[in-house]
Amino acid sequence: MTPFGHRRLILTRHAKSAWDDPTLADHDRPLNDRGRRSALALGDWLASRGYEPEEVLCSSSRRTQETWTMVAGAPLEVRPLLRIEPGLYHAGPDKMLTILRTASHPTVMMIGHNPGISEFAALLPARPPLDPDFRRYPTAATLVVDFQIDSWADVRPGEGSVMDFVRLDGRR
Repeated sequence: MTPFGHRRLILTRHAKSAWDDPTLADHDRPLNDRGRRSALALGDWLASRGYEPEEVLCSSSRRTQETWTMVAGAPLEVRPLLRIEPGLYHAGPDKMLTILRTASHPTVMMIGHNPGISEFAALLPARPPLDPDFRRYPTAATLVVDFQIDSWADVRPGEGSVMDFVRLDGRR
């Protein structure tokens, strides 16, 4: 839970997806084994740090929904409101910001796609993380950014404070 006047965004790119079936539409591609491992690891990482979403805004693609399913398999204490948002499928930063402004809970996780998610992540904080992978935003990368606002309707680019950035791409 976040205090009043405080909002937290957990911004996640979907985990690694499979490309082995050329007949599948992009929207329908599932996670591969590496992606499932990294999404499970991400769920554990979030839980271990207390970064637990109260609301999840998830693209309608199969790989983003599977990422959330695997993350949610971790021992999270809160079962969040899940909103499947078709507008997040390959959304640009403006669309992502518009959708985020409709969120109703203080701690929100958004799961989307590159290149829009990396562009959105770069716009949010006052100072971006120094991690060399931040601009690339590889699969399963996650930014945790806090805002000193009372409502998501008030969120503005460049006003967030980076709390964490992690890349869990399933390579072990």
